Amino acid sequence: MPTDASVPAIDLIARGADEILKREELEARLAASMKTGRPLRIKAGFDPTAPDLHIGHTVLLNKMRQFQDLGHQVIFLIGDFTGMIGDPSGKNVTRKPMTREDVEANAKTYADQVFKVLDRGKTELRFNMEWFGQMSAVDMARLAGLLTVARMLERDDFAKRYAAQQPISIHEFLYPLAQGYDSVALKSDVELGGTDQKFNLLMGRALQEHFGQPTQIVLTMPLLEGLDGVQKMSKSLGNYIGINEPAIDIVNKTMKIGDTLMWRWIDLLSFEIGIDEAKRLRAEIESGQLNPRDVKLRLARELAARFHDAAAADTAIAGWHAAVTGEGDITLLALQDVRIPAEGIRIAALLTAAGITPSNSEANRKLKERAVKVNGEVIEDPQTSFAPGFEGVLQVGKRNFARVRLMAG
Repeated sequence: MPTDASVPAIDLIARGADEILKREELEARLAASMKTGRPLRIKAGFDPTAPDLHIGHTVLLNKMRQFQDLGHQVIFLIGDFTGMIGDPSGKNVTRKPMTREDVEANAKTYADQVFKVLDRGKTELRFNMEWFGQMSAVDMARLAGLLTVARMLERDDFAKRYAAQQPISIHEFLYPLAQGYDSVALKSDVELGGTDQKFNLLMGRALQEHFGQPTQIVLTMPLLEGLDGVQKMSKSLGNYIGINEPAIDIVNKTMKIGDTLMWRWIDLLSFEIGIDEAKRLRAEIESGQLNPRDVKLRLARELAARFHDAAAADTAIAGWHAAVTGEGDITLLALQDVRIPAEGIRIAALLTAAGITPSNSEANRKLKERAVKVNGEVIEDPQTSFAPGFEGVLQVGKRNFARVRLMAG
C-alpha cells in the first residue's frame, strides 16, 4: 500500500489520530530509528471477542500498516489471556469472562481478516498467554501490588460504577494491569488503541517506567462513525460494513455515507488518497469543479479492492453504476434471495423484506414521493404485488437498491 513520500513520517502517523502522548518523544524516536536503522516496536492488542470484523475495527490496523510501510516492526497481540478477563472499558456492568474454548475459536478467525490490511511478512503475531501462562499466583499478586484501588478508580467508567453502587469485580481491575504489562513483555516503543483505551495505554507507560524500560508513546485513534454519521460503527446498530461482505455491498454502503462523513472516512481508512490530495479534492468540491460522488466512488473502490481484489472492486463499481443509471449490466449486482408468502407480496413489504427500507411505513412514504423503481420503472401504486419467481432490481432513491429473486417460503 502506498505511503505519501512527500509527507513527513510524523504527519502521516498523526493523520486521523485523536492524541499522541507524547508527540515530541515520537518525533525523537523516529529520528533515532532513521539514524540507527533500528525499527520501532509498534504494539496493538486485540481481545478475540469479535471475530467478524467491520471496517471500524480496521482504523487501528490501518495505522499499524502505515508504521509497517515506514519500516517499523508491528506486533499484533491477541489477548488470549486478557480476553478471559473481559475488558471493562466503557462498560457499566461486569462483563462475563470468555471461556478458553471461546478465546481459541475466535483467535483462529483473526488472521485471515487482519492480513487483508497488515503485511503478513512484516507482522509479529503474539499471544499474551506466552508470559501470563508462565506467571505463578505469587507473580500475579506482586504485579497487582504495583497499583492501588484509588488509582483504578481514577478511570471514568470505574468511578461512575462505584458512585452508582454498581458492582465492580476484582478481576476487572486486573485487565488494565495485564494490558499494561503486555508492553513490558514486548518492550513496545508505541502502543495504539482507541480513545476508550487511554487509561490502559498509560498503564503501560507506568509499568515500563517501574521496570526500568523506556516508556512507550501512546497513540489513540477515534472510533469510526458508522453509515448514519452519528453513532460509532456497530453491528448491533446495523450501521456497519463488514470486511467479509460482498464487494458490491461494500461499494453500495460506502456510497450511502454523507459528504461530510466521507472526509472523516478518507482520513481514517484511505491509503490511496493522501493528505495533500485530500486537501486538493476538498477545494475542488467546494469550488464546484468536482462532484463529491466521484471521490466517494474512489474510496468505495479502494475499500472493496482491499477486502477482495481489484477485479471484484471493478465489477462492483460497474454494478453500482448499472443500478443507479439504469444503463449497463445489472447482472453484475449480487443476487439476493428473498422469501415471501406463496400468494405474493406487496411492494412496500417487499422493499422492507429486501432490507432497502427500514419499515413498511417508510416504504409507503417513498412510494408517494415517486422514489421507488423496479427494473428502472417508477412504481407509485402501493397495491403493486410480486409473486415467487420474480427477479429484478428494486431501488429507492439513488443510493438504495438490491437485485432480488423471490422465493416462496
